[in-house]
Amino acid sequence: MASTTFAPARASARTALLIALCGFVSLSCGDAVVKSMAGEWPAPAVSALRYTFGTIGLALLVALRHGRGGFVLPRPALQFGRGVAVSVATLCFFGGVMVMPLADATAIQFTSPIMTALLAPLVLGERTTRATWLATLLAFAGVLVVLRPNLYALGAVALFPIGAAFGMSWLMMFNRKAAGDAPMLVMQLLLAAIAAPLLIAAAFVLSRLGLAAIGLPSPAVVGKCLAVACFATLGHALIFAAVERADASVVAPMTYVQLLVAAGLGWIAFGDAPDAAAFGGAALIIAGGLLLWRAQRVKDLGGAPS
Repeated sequence: MASTTFAPARASARTALLIALCGFVSLSCGDAVVKSMAGEWPAPAVSALRYTFGTIGLALLVALRHGRGGFVLPRPALQFGRGVAVSVATLCFFGGVMVMPLADATAIQFTSPIMTALLAPLVLGERTTRATWLATLLAFAGVLVVLRPNLYALGAVALFPIGAAFGMSWLMMFNRKAAGDAPMLVMQLLLAAIAAPLLIAAAFVLSRLGLAAIGLPSPAVVGKCLAVACFATLGHALIFAAVERADASVVAPMTYVQLLVAAGLGWIAFGDAPDAAAFGGAALIIAGGLLLWRAQRVKDLGGAPS
């Protein structure tokens, strides 16, 4: 199957940034629901049930939209890589969210754009512009101000969102390589269908090793996992649509919007009010986003690339 069969027209990269923005906001809402389940059910089980729900829902949508022709597996190795990447990201991030403040876990995960910017030229052959580097570094500086990281104080739990960042970085690059292989809805089904059994296996192994005591979930937990599946599936679909329209290293910095949403949700739902440093860091993050937006606008209008 030709890789351009389902590729959308190359729209303005600013449109891609808006699509990515909505996707990352949706992911943040799902993260807040995961945070609310801390102590109710282990993170590996939540991850597995979330992707099981996602697979079932997406399979129904694909059957209605594309019929039997929607159940395809283009480039199996690449699709498996996408599934592994999102499994690592989900398992690590859910674990981090359940033991750390939502904003802290989200902030640590924001090493992902740096990883993407560093790896995309090697993995995808993309050119990382000076504006993208500056926007990413400026936003990352904002994350450091907000988090005021102290890995010694946080301990090993800080490695969870770092692992999530690594997984998300590879997912974004794999999504870029897979763009056009199948309709977006089919690509989302492939992602969930591969991740679900991997996460179920991980939950089983961790339970057998005594690292996660997994019992039957309550109806409330099941309902929350279903909500997380809806938020996350929508978020990943929008992010996939964004990287079909712009380079992965351009889209990646938009993930910093999650910090603003996570801080707001953490304040409203969990009483974690941001302080002056958090607001200062948020200002740096917004400045990085505006810089990236302006640079892309100049490029779209035919100006000299930076």
